[in-house]
Amino acid sequence: MKFLIWSLRAVLFLLLLGFAVKNDQPVVLRYFFGYEWQTSLVVVLLCTFVLGVAIGLLAMAASMFSQRRQLSAVKRELQLKNKLSEIDAKRSSTQPPEIVN
Repeated sequence: MKFLIWSLRAVLFLLLLGFAVKNDQPVVLRYFFGYEWQTSLVVVLLCTFVLGVAIGLLAMAASMFSQRRQLSAVKRELQLKNKLSEIDAKRSSTQPPEIVN
């Protein structure tokens, strides 16, 4: 299995390396007020990809922290219910049965 994973990684690396080599043309990004940035196309694509991943992670972080908070609250509630059921089980086993007329 490790051989398969490493071979897939090698193929992906070679594909990305070939993409980078084929897209090394210079591009100029123009900003407001006459600012410019000149670099290769692959660097612009890489920066755009990294920025997109970062924005996606930030968008997901708020809901992830909310879900973790809810999960910890549910776990505490479950532990409390388990303790209460253990106490009830001990009480019922130590008390003699009631006689009903």
